[in-house]
Amino acid sequence: MTVAPDSRSVNPAVGRWQTRFDDGSGRARCELCPRRCVLKPGQRGFCFVRSNHDGVILSDTYGRSSGFAVDPVEKKPLNHFHPGSSVLSFGTAGCNSGCRFCQNWDIVKARSFDRLGVEASPEKIAQVAADRGIDSVAFTYNDPIVFAEYAIDTAVACREHGIHPIAVTAGYMSAAARPDFYAAMDAANIDLKGFTEDFYWKVTGTHLQDVLDTIDYAVNEARTPGGEHVWVELTTLLIPGLNDDDAQLHAECTWIREHLGPDVPLHFSAFHPSYRMMDVPPTPHETLTRARAIALGEGLHYVYTGNVHDREGDTTYCPNPSCRAKLIERDWYRIIVDRLSVANGGNGRCPNCGTPIAGRW
Repeated sequence: MTVAPDSRSVNPAVGRWQTRFDDGSGRARCELCPRRCVLKPGQRGFCFVRSNHDGVILSDTYGRSSGFAVDPVEKKPLNHFHPGSSVLSFGTAGCNSGCRFCQNWDIVKARSFDRLGVEASPEKIAQVAADRGIDSVAFTYNDPIVFAEYAIDTAVACREHGIHPIAVTAGYMSAAARPDFYAAMDAANIDLKGFTEDFYWKVTGTHLQDVLDTIDYAVNEARTPGGEHVWVELTTLLIPGLNDDDAQLHAECTWIREHLGPDVPLHFSAFHPSYRMMDVPPTPHETLTRARAIALGEGLHYVYTGNVHDREGDTTYCPNPSCRAKLIERDWYRIIVDRLSVANGGNGRCPNCGTPIAGRW
């Protein structure tokens, strides 16, 4: 077996992480995610958007998007990364997870590229964001892991304009691909979908440990080219009866505190019936507030509720137990008061007690 040569100077869609078999079969193994799909010429991987073209794996959606939108950064969700700033969001098609509750299943599970009606080079995306005064570009909707080459090239182009690249991902990525991918990002929101292997395998078709390894790497090791830590926040979608029990929530929050530290923000969001889980009821509001109380009780400093109106659960508080001042008050994605951001006269510290607040302000 030989590692495929870097042909990206000729074709940027050539997969960066692959192994070619030199046995005359034309087979190649994708090394981008833990599935490590071995593909014959003409075959597609589990994600459906990476395929073997005459012995070389290509990213078939490179330069083609399922659509663009301008969002507040809080919608990613990122509450500690330039609050109130704007984000140009886009995705492609395909996914390497198999979530039964997928909210974007029409894009993720597409078996046709007909819906990919927008073609845009990395340079064009960066230029549009710069021309419109947009602060960040987010790779989202489907998982940017499956279009990693396109995301990385776009991130490089964005940084040349002073625009922040953001990944919104499930974190199901190989150890080989993590360094290049996260070095290209300034921030990421990573889904931690549950905290048992049984849940991960039965409901998402992936494995918990691979995701934990990615999160650990992104928080503790990943650096931008300037040497700054990549800013990471986590999201757990709470699904009634599947991943919302106290034991699982305590275990998750304990792992976060012990492996990542108490300053990594955690978002608990509400499930709404979708795709292959239409028979599961929506998440009760009380479940979100209970999960938030458990996380705070486990010592996490910044815990939020999402997909519901909950001003207390949306608000950033000072973690100093003798202070607990409201620092950024939100209602859903709308900021009502911001006492932290430099743009609003703050300095990233609590104006009441001076405690530094983790984030990019």
